[in-house]
Amino acid sequence: MTETVMNDTAVQIDGLSKAFGSNRALDDVSLGIPTGSIYGLLGPNGAGKTTLFSIAAGFLQADAGQIEILGQPVKRLSELSGRVTILPQDALFARNVPIVEQLVFLRRLDGADKQSARQDVVETLERVGLGEYLERGVQALSHGMLKRMGIAQAFMGNPDVILLDEPTSGLDPQNAKQIRDLIAEFRSTRNATTIISSHNLAEIQELCDHVAILDHGKVVAEGPVGTITGGQKRLDLTLSTPFTPHQLESLRGRPEVRELIQRDATRIRFELQIPEGQPENQVGIELLRSILDMGHYPREMSQGDSLEEFFLQITGDGED
Repeated sequence: MTETVMNDTAVQIDGLSKAFGSNRALDDVSLGIPTGSIYGLLGPNGAGKTTLFSIAAGFLQADAGQIEILGQPVKRLSELSGRVTILPQDALFARNVPIVEQLVFLRRLDGADKQSARQDVVETLERVGLGEYLERGVQALSHGMLKRMGIAQAFMGNPDVILLDEPTSGLDPQNAKQIRDLIAEFRSTRNATTIISSHNLAEIQELCDHVAILDHGKVVAEGPVGTITGGQKRLDLTLSTPFTPHQLESLRGRPEVRELIQRDATRIRFELQIPEGQPENQVGIELLRSILDMGHYPREMSQGDSLEEFFLQITGDGED
């Protein structure tokens, strides 16, 4: 058995490039993905996300550079059997083979014996809410259920690195939230490094602690989510009654208020600076409490997604 070198980086990408004819899909991409993180990979269509995933999975070969997963180059990915799992965006399963048999077969390919493979499959399907469908084919599953089956396949066994390509694509908000909750639950219990490609920026901000943004094959931003966004959050309020000038000055002087923009007498935008280590929801709650104490009640309230704003700033028009 080849010894795997472990450190604080689960996936190391160095100088990765890939072209399809005149189209340069990846252009000298370098990233270090921290061990145990949920890492978001963002970018407009054509940015290179799927190409990067395909090279990491061994489906494509890079023109230059390399990817190492758990210290092993991708060309030796087979030596990490069971430690790296992948969920492609459009994962396909056999229609007429019972779900339990398909997943047991995949676990046995990873080296599990038949008994332990079946036990793992049954337990994982129960966790994703598909226990009653064990002996049925995938034609019995809705689109949301198929996504949950894919998540089950990716988290079976005890993988150290999990690649999820658009895991909530095409789902309604309720099903998408179920998938996000499953990802967060599996992460908390298994501490695997999970890499997620997604177009849903709010989803990435909710789930991920690190993020990289690709644009035209290049890395244009990378790091912890709080660092990428500058720890900023936007809060828009429509109030029942206007603030007095004294109240506005008092709010402007609060340490978490980076900027206060008065759109009209009752519509106010707060640009908030989130102190390091402090939950951003708590900052908003404290501000709202102060506003209530002043005798004002929000009639409408919306929270801006600072990661989305940052994404749009650095990728141009942000068309996806």
